[in-house]
Amino acid sequence: MDNGVSAGSTASTSTLGNIALGLTLLAFGIGHTGVLDGVTAASSVSLAMYVGGAALFLLGLLEYRGGNGFNGTAFAGLGVFWFTWAKGAGASVSHEAAGTFLVLFALLALSLTLAAASGVFGQGVYGLLTLALLLLAIASFADSATLAKAGGWVAAVSGLLAWYGATAALAHWPMALGRTSRRGAVPAG
Repeated sequence: MDNGVSAGSTASTSTLGNIALGLTLLAFGIGHTGVLDGVTAASSVSLAMYVGGAALFLLGLLEYRGGNGFNGTAFAGLGVFWFTWAKGAGASVSHEAAGTFLVLFALLALSLTLAAASGVFGQGVYGLLTLALLLLAIASFADSATLAKAGGWVAAVSGLLAWYGATAALAHWPMALGRTSRRGAVPAG
C-alpha cells in the first residue's frame, strides 16, 4: 500500500495495483470459503491469471520504473504468485508440493508485512495475506477443508482491505488507520 492512501490523494499505478490485488484476493478467498454455491477457488483462475498475475506484474514493473521499490516488489512478486497459482490450478501435484508453494509465498507476504511503510493499514493487508497463505498451506499439508475455509475467509478480508484502501485513495475518503491526529493518537508505523 502506498503512503498516498488518504483523503486528497490521486489515482496511480499503486491504486490500480491495490484494486487488482484486492479483487483477486476477494475472489480467491470466496472460492475457498464455499459460501457461494458452485463457486470454488478454481472459479477464480482466469481472474488470478490475468488481473492478479499479468496485470499486477506489469503494474509492479511500472512501480519500479516510477521509483517505488516496495510496491514494485509487492505487485511483481504477487503477480508471479497469482500467475503461477493459476497456471498450476487443476494440475496433479501432491498436497506437500502445494503446501510448500503456499509457504514460500507466505514468506514473501511476511516480508511485505514487515516492510510496509504505510503503517497499520498496509501491514494489515499483507499480514492477513500471510496468515491466509499459511492457513491454506497447513490445510494442504493436512488435507483439511476446515482450515482451507478459514484461510479463504482471511484472504477475503485481506482482499476487502486492499480494495477499500484503493477505493479510499480514488474517492478521496479519509483513512483513519495509519494516520495521526492532533489529539494524541499513536502513530501507526
